[in-house]
Amino acid sequence: MSHVPGLRSCYSRVGRLVYFGRMLDKIRLHAAGHLPADYQANLGIGFDGRACSFLGVDYAALRARVTAGGDDAEILAWCHENGGPRTDDACGQWNRFMMKIGWRDDRTVALLERIATSGLTGRPIETFFDYIDFDEGRDPVARRAWELRPARIVLIMGVAGSGKTTIGRALAAELGWGFADADDFHPADNIDKMNAGIPLDDSDRAPWLAAIRQHLLSRQCRDEDVVVTCSALKKHYRDVLLAGIDNVLLVHLKGPRDLLLARIAARTDHFMKPSLLDSQLAALEEPADALVCDITLTPDRIVHQIRDALTH
Repeated sequence: MSHVPGLRSCYSRVGRLVYFGRMLDKIRLHAAGHLPADYQANLGIGFDGRACSFLGVDYAALRARVTAGGDDAEILAWCHENGGPRTDDACGQWNRFMMKIGWRDDRTVALLERIATSGLTGRPIETFFDYIDFDEGRDPVARRAWELRPARIVLIMGVAGSGKTTIGRALAAELGWGFADADDFHPADNIDKMNAGIPLDDSDRAPWLAAIRQHLLSRQCRDEDVVVTCSALKKHYRDVLLAGIDNVLLVHLKGPRDLLLARIAARTDHFMKPSLLDSQLAALEEPADALVCDITLTPDRIVHQIRDALTH
């Protein structure tokens, strides 16, 4: 199967639990009419059933609670209230059990059959979690997903025309991570100014940076990996965005002015005007702690550079 937007890896944690977030994603996607048919037959059974049994809640009741609204943390709190809280030790046992299903147990034969029929023979798949990730276009080996490391953030920065959105989307798709583009966090007044060719000042950027920071914090609280793009030109902006946030890889996309200008001029559907490039270059304070990627390389090469940095 291909990657389903909005559907997390089994390895992704909510609170202390693997898989729980994926179950919530399936409920939400199904309610919105976006869950592929191949996934619908297993709703409430299989891994979903195991998760509900562990939490002591009824799947139908959980589904009703999820569709009523609320974020992952609120839904998990509801499960603890209705099914009883689970200790750290119990959650650890749950994670270890779920992550090893298919590895030298009674499900191994079924796993091998799935691998063969999905054309994944030869991939380093040892468990059903691995299989699902590979089947949906993720690479759990490159991400070392089984280590249950804290969630990671890749912040891709650079001036207009550096390819932040293109690289960010491609990287997120390859890793199976969430993606957010900083342009989507601009208030309307900022967009109006940029459409008019007027550079933003720091007072314009303050609410924009605050909104991006809140998104990063919410992702970290949900223990979700995410790729975020943001020009983040000044050190002060990066300090605002990342204060108190751990496990961040900062990537600086860098290239010649003529290429940047040509890319901006070729856009027909973006509010950034070519006249604003020089003001961005003048404002840029290059970070000393970033992975620097040359934008003259192909997007695939740049994505692979970032992936290599994540795995070392």
